[in-house]
Amino acid sequence: MSATAIPAVTETGQPILILKEGTTRARGRDAQHNNIMAARIIAEIVKSSLGPKGMDKMLVDTFGDVTITNDGATILDEMDVQHPAAKMMVEVAKTQDKEVGDGTTTAVVLAGELLAKAEDLIAKEIHPVIIIDGYRRAAEEALKYLDEIAVPVDPTDKEMLRKVAMTALASKFVAEARDYLANLAVEAILQVAEKVNGEWKIDIDDVKIQKKAGGSISDTQMVKGIVLDKEVVHPGMPKRVEKAKIALLECALEVKKTEFDAKLHIEDPEQMKAFIDEENRMLRDMVEKLASTGANVVMCQKGIDDVAQHFLAKKGILACRRIKSSDIEKIAKATGAKIVSKIEDLTPDDLGEAEVVEEKKVGDEKMTFIEGCKNPKAVTILLRGGAERVVDEAERSLHDALCVIRDVIKEPKLLAGGGAPEVEVVRRLRKWAESLSGREQLAALAFAEALESIPMTLAENAGLDPIDMIVELRSKHDKGELWAGIDMEAGKVADMWERAIFEPVMVKKQVVKSVTEAATMILKIDDVIAAAKLETKEPSKTGEGEEGEEAGGGKTEFD
Repeated sequence: MSATAIPAVTETGQPILILKEGTTRARGRDAQHNNIMAARIIAEIVKSSLGPKGMDKMLVDTFGDVTITNDGATILDEMDVQHPAAKMMVEVAKTQDKEVGDGTTTAVVLAGELLAKAEDLIAKEIHPVIIIDGYRRAAEEALKYLDEIAVPVDPTDKEMLRKVAMTALASKFVAEARDYLANLAVEAILQVAEKVNGEWKIDIDDVKIQKKAGGSISDTQMVKGIVLDKEVVHPGMPKRVEKAKIALLECALEVKKTEFDAKLHIEDPEQMKAFIDEENRMLRDMVEKLASTGANVVMCQKGIDDVAQHFLAKKGILACRRIKSSDIEKIAKATGAKIVSKIEDLTPDDLGEAEVVEEKKVGDEKMTFIEGCKNPKAVTILLRGGAERVVDEAERSLHDALCVIRDVIKEPKLLAGGGAPEVEVVRRLRKWAESLSGREQLAALAFAEALESIPMTLAENAGLDPIDMIVELRSKHDKGELWAGIDMEAGKVADMWERAIFEPVMVKKQVVKSVTEAATMILKIDDVIAAAKLETKEPSKTGEGEEGEEAGGGKTEFD
C-alpha cells in the first residue's frame, strides 16, 4: 500500500494533496494482487461445498440466526463480504442464481481459478489485456463446444426431466428424498408451463412453496391450487366449501373513512343508533352484493369489518383477509378468477372456481387450501420437514430443482454431469489453442486448465485422488468416451450418461459467460482508490460517548 496521498509537489517542494486525507490508493501489481487474492479466498470458502459429496456451511448472522446450506448463492449472500473484488464474486453467484437457478458454486470456484491462473501469467510479464482477450476467445470456443456435445431431448419427457431434477438434488441436504421431490417438481413445472407462439413460458413464481415445519420431507405434497397460511376469519363461517365460487377483492370490506377530517355532533342516543344502523346497512349491502353474484368464498387483500364478518357467516360464505397481493395473483391464475378493486363492479364472470376450499390444521397452524382447480396455472408445494432449518434448506434445494427443469424445457439440450463436459471442452480447447499465435495461446491454455478445476474439486470433495482421476478422465476422453466423468457413489470414472446424471446445457453456458465477464473485469483493474471511513463514536470506559479515531493512516475496511 502507498501513503495517504498521491506524491505531487510544487516547484518549491510543497506537497499538493489531491485526495482527501485518509484516502488510500493501491496501484498496478499491488491492486491486481489484492483483488485476485480476495476473489480466490471467496472461491476457497465455497469450494468444499461443490458436488454431491460437498460439505455444508453454518452461517450465523448478527442477530444470531443460523443458516445451514451448501447453496453457493446463499452462502455468499449470508456472508457480510466487505472487499469490493469479493463483492463482485458474490454478484457472480447472484447472477447465476437469477438466470438459471443452479451452478452457483461451480461459477464461483471457476472464477477464482481463472483469476489464480491469470496471476501466474501476470508474474510472467504477460499484460492483463492479452490475458483478457485470450479468456474471451476461449470462452466463445467453450460455449461452441458445449452446444456441439449437448444432446437434444423432448422438453415434455417427464422421465428425463425427473433425472435432471434428481441430479440437482443429489448434492443437497434432501438427497435421500430426491426421488420423491423430483417427481413433485416435474409435475409442478409442467402444470404451470404454457406454450406461447411455439415457445415455452415458465415463471418459477407460479409454483408457490409453502413451508411448514413438522412431519418429515416425505410428507411434502403438491396441491393443484393454492395453500394460504391464513385461517377463516369468523368461527361461524363454514370451514369447507365444495364447488367453490371465489371472489378476489383488492378492496377492504369496511366502511371507508373520509379523506378529510370530519366531526359529527351527536346530541341524543337516537342519533347514535341511526349512525350505527347506517354503517351496518352499508356493510350488509356489500355482503348482499357479494352473495348475489353467487360467490361462496371471498379472498380479501385488505381487512374485513367485524360486522361484515357476521353477515358473511350468516350467508354461509367462507372468507379470508389480509392476503398478500402475490398470493391473490396466484389464486387468480389457479382458479381463473379476476381481481376486483370495487365490490360494485363484481359480476358472476369474475368468480374463480375450485372443487373445494377448506381450512385444515397443518402442524399447530390453520391453513386454507384451495384445491381441485381445473387447469391451474399456479400450484403450491406444501413443504414439510423435521425442523425449521431443514425446511429452509429443502426450499432452497427444491428451488434449484424447479429451475433446472425450467432450463431444460426452455433449451431442451442436456449434458452429462460428473465433470464430463468440462474435461471434453478442455480437450478441445487445448487443440484449438495450438492454432493461436503469441501470448494469447498461454491465456487460452490457462482458461482450459481453470475449467479442469471443476472435476478436480469434485474428486477432492469425494475423498478421491484428484490427480489420478484427472489423468484417467483425460485418457478416456482421448479415446472418444465423451461422457466419462467421476461417479461419486462408486468413487471411480464411469459413463455418466449411463448413470443418468444429467445437467441442462443452459446452466453450463451461463457459468462460462458469467465467470469470464467477472474475471476479466477484476483483471482490468489496476488502481484502487478507497475513500476514508467515516468517523465513528465509541463509548468510553466511563460510559460517555467520545470521538472515535478517524480511520486514517492508510487503513480501509478491506485492507
